[in-house]
Order: sequence, then C-alpha cells, then structure tokens
Amino acid sequence: MQYQISSTFSSSNLSAISLADMAEVLRPEMLDISSNDNTSSLASSTELLHVLAVDDSMVDRKFIERLLRVSSCKVTVVDSATRALQYLGLDGENSSVGFEDLKINLIMTDYSMPGMTGYELLKKIKESSAFREIPVVIMSSENILPRIDRCLEEGAEDFLLKPVKLADVKRLRDSLMKAEERAFKNMMHKRDLEANDLYSQLKRAKI
Repeated sequence: MQYQISSTFSSSNLSAISLADMAEVLRPEMLDISSNDNTSSLASSTELLHVLAVDDSMVDRKFIERLLRVSSCKVTVVDSATRALQYLGLDGENSSVGFEDLKINLIMTDYSMPGMTGYELLKKIKESSAFREIPVVIMSSENILPRIDRCLEEGAEDFLLKPVKLADVKRLRDSLMKAEERAFKNMMHKRDLEANDLYSQLKRAKI
C-alpha cells in the first residue's frame, strides 16, 4: 500500500484544506441534512455505512463529520478515545448503546489526543473479540513514518494525513462497500453449500 507524503498541516487550520474540497463540503445543499431519521433523501440509516469518528478537536470533528455525510455515511462523533470505548462498551461498564443494535463499519481516529492516543485506542479495539474485525483508520497532521508503520503493524486499515480530503473518504467508503458485498456473497455461498449438504444427507437417509 502506498502513502502520499505531504508537508505537515495544522489540524485546526482549515485554510490548508483545498478550495475544491471545501467548496464541495460547504455547498448549501450538501449541508442541508435533515436530523429526521425517516428522511427519504438518503438511503435509510440501516443501509448506510456507519462510521465512528474520534477527534479531540471540535473543528476537525465538524469537518470530518461533514465529509462523511457528504459521502452518504452515517456518522457518530466523539471527542476522545475514552468516549469511543464507552460507546463501544469496551470500558468495563455497561454501554449506553445496546450491543445487538450497535453496527459500526469503520472507525476513524486522530492519533494525537490527550489521555489515550489513537494508537492506544487501535490496540484496544484489536484486542476485542467483538470489534477486532472493524477497520480502523488513523488520522494525523504529522507525517512521521515510524508512527505510520507502527499503526499499520498493529492492524490499522489506513493512515490518512490531515486535513482529510473528500477523495480519501470516498475511497474508503467504496472499499468498505466492496468488502461488505464480498462478505455477503461469501455468507450466502456458505449457506447454499450447507443447505445442499443437508439435502444430500437427508436424501441418502431417505427422509
């Protein structure tokens, strides 16, 4: 996997974001997203990819949330790794979200955060039997190769330099959609094989 090397950006400096991406995200029609879960302007929330975004910067949280919504993703944002663990129910206490109702397709987290870093959050998630298969993408305004390598070795799906671009989110979304389709096809194929095997057994037993 190749990573584009660019100069360091300030995580809170929106002026560094390309004008094309900013214009796309801040178009009035793009920002007019209904808070009504029953809206028909997008696919229902159960059909959308659900992304958990973790960042201690309010500016970055707002921006990544808008990027994700523009890319037709359902998004939940939290301001710390601790909050993310609480949301996932990995903090040792009861989660406020029912586990059976919690469907996360992707976790995007900032690397540098107070208290617990994105790298430490990544390790916690990969140690969890319930969530270790969820792709985790690390975001950082600092292009430090040892840091990138360490995150990838720990199981990160990707490492994005801030400011995250609309093209980055769309690429991740397209990759996840294809992975979901492959997983569904594999599951259906497995069920077909099991059904055929059961039918053969019943036939041999003349039931």
